[in-house]
Amino acid sequence: MQLGIMQPYFFPHLAYFSLINVCDRWVVFDTSQYTPKTWMNRNRLLHPQSGWLWMTVPVVSAPRETPIRDIRLHNPQRARQTINGQLGHYRRVAPHWQQVETLVDEVFSGLQGDSLVELDIRSLAAVCSYLGLGFEPLVASALPLALPTVDHPGGWAPAVAAALRADSYVNPIGGVHLFDLAEFAEVGVQLRLLEQPAFSYPTGPFRFEPSLSILDVLMWNDVDAVRQAIGEARLLSFAQATDRVAADAASDLPTFPAPV
Repeated sequence: MQLGIMQPYFFPHLAYFSLINVCDRWVVFDTSQYTPKTWMNRNRLLHPQSGWLWMTVPVVSAPRETPIRDIRLHNPQRARQTINGQLGHYRRVAPHWQQVETLVDEVFSGLQGDSLVELDIRSLAAVCSYLGLGFEPLVASALPLALPTVDHPGGWAPAVAAALRADSYVNPIGGVHLFDLAEFAEVGVQLRLLEQPAFSYPTGPFRFEPSLSILDVLMWNDVDAVRQAIGEARLLSFAQATDRVAADAASDLPTFPAPV
């Protein structure tokens, strides 16, 4: 079994869905500490003039040590209205704007409460359904896992993967620096890293911006084109990924955002 473990993100960029696509099981890691101003409750869209803008779902203030599972949304329906307004400049310009607006409305309208985790899972599930990707997430806080004490962020992956009896664990290449290969070898889990090639596309009257929310990708591309881009993601060994990141850093090439 190939396992993916990620914090829940809100309509994340393309590479997140490429990761889902190559995994047999997916764990929504909602037991770690919530960090403000990350991809968990916001992402980026094209700005109507130039560059990009934040689309954000505000959350209720909470103590610093609060786990993600306990974070509450602040007036999600007002956030829905704001995001619908932010999508306005795509209307009648982007070829798939109606489908995307319907998808966003369905995510918010089906929300049963004010849980950030529920909203994020709904956003992931809606996009996966639209693209025809399998997605049956396991929520970490609901799993009966007896995990060891972990003293660094990269230590959770081998611990959870071993507890779920995974053969391999996959992470985006941008997070390769988080992991100690020996920790995976110790529990008999193979570490693999996923590299997403750059995906550019025409954006009508706007200047293209890389690595925006999947909503931007879906606005301008049909399902087949997006699935083709997802299928071009490459699985690398730890050594290959380390070499690739070092080479990209030396050449100053842009990379997809690393998980936060």
